[in-house]
Amino acid sequence: MEKKLQFTDVTLRDAHQSLFATRMKTKDMIDIAPVIDKAGFWSVEMWGGATFDACLRFLREDPWERLKILRKLMPNSKLQMLLRGQNLVGYRHYPDDVVKAFVRKAAENGIDVFRVFDALNDLRNVEVAVETAKECGKIVEGAISYTISPVHTEDLYVELALQYKDMGVDIITIKDMASLLSPEKAYSLVKAIKEETGLPVHIHTHCTSGMAEMTQLKAAEAGADLFDVAISPMASDTSHPATETMAYVLKELGYEIDLDKEALAKMAKHFKEVRKHYQKYDMNFKGVDAGVLEHQIPGGMMSNLVNQLKEQGALDRLEEVLKEIPRVREDLGYPPLVTPTSQIVGTQAVLNVLAGERYKMITQETKNYVKGLYGKPPAPIKEEIIKKILGDEQPITCRPADLLEPELERRRKEIEGLARSEEDVLSYCLFPQVAKEFFEWREKVEKGEIPAISEEDLADTLEEEKLCPQPLAPTEFIINVHGESYHVKIAGVGHKTDGKKPYFIKIDGRLEEVVVEPLVEVVPTAGEVEISGGLTSSSKRPKAIKEGDVTSPMPAKVVEIKVKEGDQVNEGDVVAIVEAMKMQNEVHAPISGTVKAIYVKPGDQINPDEVIMTIE
Repeated sequence: MEKKLQFTDVTLRDAHQSLFATRMKTKDMIDIAPVIDKAGFWSVEMWGGATFDACLRFLREDPWERLKILRKLMPNSKLQMLLRGQNLVGYRHYPDDVVKAFVRKAAENGIDVFRVFDALNDLRNVEVAVETAKECGKIVEGAISYTISPVHTEDLYVELALQYKDMGVDIITIKDMASLLSPEKAYSLVKAIKEETGLPVHIHTHCTSGMAEMTQLKAAEAGADLFDVAISPMASDTSHPATETMAYVLKELGYEIDLDKEALAKMAKHFKEVRKHYQKYDMNFKGVDAGVLEHQIPGGMMSNLVNQLKEQGALDRLEEVLKEIPRVREDLGYPPLVTPTSQIVGTQAVLNVLAGERYKMITQETKNYVKGLYGKPPAPIKEEIIKKILGDEQPITCRPADLLEPELERRRKEIEGLARSEEDVLSYCLFPQVAKEFFEWREKVEKGEIPAISEEDLADTLEEEKLCPQPLAPTEFIINVHGESYHVKIAGVGHKTDGKKPYFIKIDGRLEEVVVEPLVEVVPTAGEVEISGGLTSSSKRPKAIKEGDVTSPMPAKVVEIKVKEGDQVNEGDVVAIVEAMKMQNEVHAPISGTVKAIYVKPGDQINPDEVIMTIE
C-alpha cells in the first residue's frame, strides 16, 4: 500500500518572511484563502514568526484580526502558527502568565497547530507553551532547531526528540531554517527519530543552499510524514520547495499525494501577481547561495539583514557582515541562527562592523543572551566575551523565566484606555512601544485625523495621485537642514491642532509624520526650501560637538530615558535605551557629571549626529 505524504503550505507566513521581509498584507491573502482552504493541505501556516511584529510595526494591521479573518475564510483547514517558546512571537523571554494567556488566546481565535521551538534547543523554554497548547486540545509540533557546529550531533537531536515526546507533543519537526540539512543527514536523522520516538516527523527546510528538494526526497525515503512547501511563485531562492514540483515528483515515486491541482494553479496565478507588489522589499535572490553552508544565515534573517543595512545606508558592507556573523556565533557558543538568536547574532555582527571595533557597542539582547536570560547556549561562551560584556557579573543557570515577575496585569493597567481587548493587551505585552503607537494611530484614523490606510499604502496611493486632488502648489522640494539636503515630497495633511499642522511627508523615500510650525521661509529657486522653524521632531536638538553630548551610534527610535535633568551619572552608566534593527541598545554616559538637558522622549527618532542629552 502506498504511503500517504502530506504537506503544510507556508506561503502565507514563512515564504514572504524569507523573500520580502514579511511584508505581505492581509488584503493579498483574503481572495485566495478560500482556494487554499480547498487545496488539500494538512495544515496552513499563516501566523506567528515575524508576521505578528511586521503587522504592527510596518503594515498598520492588527495581527489578531488577520487570524480571525483567515479563520473565517478557511473553515476546513488546520491553521498553524510558529511559536518561539518563551519568546512567543517577540525577541525576549516573557513571563509564564503572558505565555499562557497568549497561547490560550491564539487557540481561541483559531490556531489548530502550534509549532513550538526554542532557538537554543533549551527545552526548559518550551514547557509552558507546550503544556498550555495541549490543555487547549491543540496539536503540538515539537521543533528541533537544526544547525551545524562542533557540538550539534545526531545523538543530541535524537535526545531532544525524546524529551519532546516526554512532554506529550504530537509531531517532531526538524526545523532547518538555514538550508543546512543535507540529503544524507536528513535520511539518517529522520530514520533515527522515527525509530526512537515512533512519532510522525515533519520536515521544514529552505532552498537557499540548493539542497532542499533532494533533502525532502531522502527524508521521505527514510519515513518522514509531512513536508513544508510554498506555491511556486513564492518558492525556491531563500524560501521553500515548490508545492507543485514536490507533489509531482513524490507521486511519481509511488507516494500517495492528495492535492487539488486546480486549486494549486489558482494559487500560483494569484501569488505571481501579488509578489510584483513587493518588489522594493524582494530579495531578488536568483539561484543558490552555497555560502550559507558557512555563514548559516536563514532566509528570513537574510532578507531582513539586507533591509537593515539599507536603512543604515551600509548595504555595501554586507560581505563584511556575512564574514563577521560566524565569528560572533562562535564567540557566543554556536547558537542556531533562528529568531531571536539570529537577530541577536546578526545585529551584533552589524554593530561590530559599523562601529569598527568588535563589541564596542553591545545590544541589550546580546547582554541578556550572555547573561543566560535566553537559556543555556549549546557550547560554553568564550570567557573573554563574558568578561567584556558582563564585567564581574555571572551568568544565571536556572530556567530564565523563573526570574521573571508576572507581567500581564501590570501591562493591562499601563495601556488602559488604549487597549480595547485582551488581544490588545497581549500585543502591548509583546511590543509595548510598537503596539502603543499602533493603538494611537488607530484612534487617529477613527477620528478622521489621518487616512485609514498604512503608511506604505498611503505612499503608494499618493504616488498614483488617487488620494489627493491635483495640488495648487508644488509638493516636492529639496530641503536643506543644518547644511544637509533632503528630497521631500508632501504626501498628505492632517488637521491643525494648537496652531500647528501635521504633514505626512516622504524624506528620501521614507514616509514620516512631522509637525510643521508656522515659521517657514520658502526660497523659490529650483524647488529649494530652507526651514528655519519647521520640523519640530528634530530641529531643536543640537548637533553633537562636546565630550558630554550623548548620541546614538546609528539612526534609532528612543525607547526609554533612564535619567532626568539634574541627575548625577558616572561614565558608563546606562542613560537611555534606543531601538535599531528590532534590537534594543543601551546608550551609555560618555563622562561622569550632571545631566543638564534632555532633548528627546520615548518614541522619537534620533540620528547619530543629534544630541540625546548633555552631561556636564
